[in-house]
Amino acid sequence: MQEKIIILDFGSQTTQLIGRRVRELNIYCEIVPYNKFPNDDPTIKGVILSGSPFSVYDDKAFKMDLKTIWGKYPILGICYGAQFIASEFGGKVEPAPSREYGRSKLAHVDADNVLLKGIKTGSQVWMSHGDTITAIPAGFKKIASTEDVEMAAYQVNDQSVWGVQFHPEVFHTEDGLALLKNFVFGVCGCKGDWSPASFVEHTVADLKQQLGNDKVVLALSGGVDSSVAAVLLHRAIGENLTCVFVDHGLLRKDEYKNVLNDYQCLGLNVIGVDASEKFYSELAGITDPEEKRKIIGKGFIDVFDVEAHKIQDVKWLAQGTIYPDVIESLSITGTVIKSHHNVGGLPEKMNLKLCEPLRLLFKDEVRKVGRELGMPDHLIMRHPFPGPGLGVRILGDITPEKVHILQEADHIYIQALRDWNLYDQVWQAGVILLPVQSVGVMGDERTYERAVALRAVSSTDAMTADWVHLPYDFLAKVSNDIINKVKGVNRVTYDISSKPPATIEWE
Repeated sequence: MQEKIIILDFGSQTTQLIGRRVRELNIYCEIVPYNKFPNDDPTIKGVILSGSPFSVYDDKAFKMDLKTIWGKYPILGICYGAQFIASEFGGKVEPAPSREYGRSKLAHVDADNVLLKGIKTGSQVWMSHGDTITAIPAGFKKIASTEDVEMAAYQVNDQSVWGVQFHPEVFHTEDGLALLKNFVFGVCGCKGDWSPASFVEHTVADLKQQLGNDKVVLALSGGVDSSVAAVLLHRAIGENLTCVFVDHGLLRKDEYKNVLNDYQCLGLNVIGVDASEKFYSELAGITDPEEKRKIIGKGFIDVFDVEAHKIQDVKWLAQGTIYPDVIESLSITGTVIKSHHNVGGLPEKMNLKLCEPLRLLFKDEVRKVGRELGMPDHLIMRHPFPGPGLGVRILGDITPEKVHILQEADHIYIQALRDWNLYDQVWQAGVILLPVQSVGVMGDERTYERAVALRAVSSTDAMTADWVHLPYDFLAKVSNDIINKVKGVNRVTYDISSKPPATIEWE
């Protein structure tokens, strides 16, 4: 039986990061809304309460009945979670004289406390709160302080309940992982036996039981998520899986051919559909980014629907949905706020049941599972690529000529990243075709041609991203090659914007 840690989400921006850190310890965890605790689950070993954007005294503050977990599981409250526990038992939580944000150092540590084992005075922690605990309730004891925060951490006497006002999940807390390790292993008694191999074993068995002899159709994008989902499903149900790979004419140069070849080498049953003419026709003259996305999304559904109906007796639609998609698709009140389905709308339209074998994995875990399945590195480590493809990297209207120009420029850039051993150091990269022309000189002739922008970012989960400081000589070589080899481009720029405030894609 798979042991798990439950993380109750009170709305913190770093809740996902808590989950990632626990998973790094080879322990399975689930993030659920603060008011959706899964009662009567014998596999739960402990509970973590996340931070929140609210004060515990706000009218809109998220609150739960602690009786549902008190005395039944070890509990760790982080930031708001710690303040909420303290306030519920009569402690004082008051506005801090100034917002406590940023690095701080532990000035006092109870080294004998199991939660703080191995953590020393002077260890750096990261604070991010407007309120602070000024008095802990009777029966609580202080176990750590900083110079500015007296109650940096506490424990409830004779209870496996702790609270910390700093964030152990963020990178800037030096011993944060050690603290989480102390909690999940030292307190909760977890074994840490959740691994890519165990995930594959359990998931394949579950898929066999779930799907039986039913037929499944899956939309492939060429990306790591759908590819790993396909290989995992193929291992479970073999030829009962049919994959559909749609070329909307907005893929990278030769990508349609190359990806189909990769899938065939993996033994997958794949139907390839070249629908580029349909998409070019429907996108003609459209310049609004959101309208382009909607046209491409609807067109994909239409093409996929036609192909799927050619397969007899299909009962399931499989998707490469991953855990961040699941978390972000629901607010903490359970209301759908954003759909992340790659083929959104199809399950209802086609009257199919939904199968999402990766829905509990983060992106880095998907890649580990792909390796466990024996997939080639160039598929597993492929950069994220937007569903609308080059359609959102061509600013303005889309034409076959513009797509060809961008494909050629993009091919030079991506291949150069590989040749210079820079590709795996970048989270995502691409070229953007700008809706401007500029004056240039080639030979003795004046030119008036297009400008492109190179984009390369580093990120962990795409929630934030920094522009990559690529070597100047690399940028010079790429610029020179694009201008000399791609007819219609005479100027190359490099985008040095980070997210936020910019986004990774331009549209």
